[in-house]
Amino acid sequence: MQLWVGLGNPGAQYAMHRHNVGFMAIDAIAEVHGFAPPAKKFQGWLQEGRIGGAKVLLLKPATFMNDSGRSVGEAMRFYKLAPEALTVFHDELDLAAMKVKVKQGGGTAGHNGLRSIDQHLGPDFRRVRLGIGHPGHKDRVTGHVLGNYAKAEIEPLSDLLGAIAAEADRLAEGDDVRFMNDVALRLG
Repeated sequence: MQLWVGLGNPGAQYAMHRHNVGFMAIDAIAEVHGFAPPAKKFQGWLQEGRIGGAKVLLLKPATFMNDSGRSVGEAMRFYKLAPEALTVFHDELDLAAMKVKVKQGGGTAGHNGLRSIDQHLGPDFRRVRLGIGHPGHKDRVTGHVLGNYAKAEIEPLSDLLGAIAAEADRLAEGDDVRFMNDVALRLG
């Protein structure tokens, strides 16, 4: 069993924020792979389903970004999962917009959602880093991260989320390199 977590903030006012791209990825995966409707569990929304041969739980913490680790920690303990069963989808400032990179473990790069999970579970979990690009100057970072995607970004974002959902089988199999390559190929 695997737990895939999308990071974001709950509430309609945050729905299209770049910071919520983790939530968007989880929603796309759930839709494409026919997951059960969300149930309120572990201070978040949990969906159960299968991707390929793997049983996968999708979780969107409702604790707000800075407290995501509480929700994730609860689910991990309840299902008695080891850190290697955890995959976290999150926005990545230091990655070009609409690019995807997967890595195992590492630092938090100032990301409060990752920091919270790290505090609850340690750093040894897989991350699917979803590029949102850097606005160019550190003074503009907060507005960029907490800003909505621009109209011109909606179609590429939709393509990205579709590619992630379509290639989720590769992630479920643990073939991170093929996942990244196949997503990149779909995006041309």
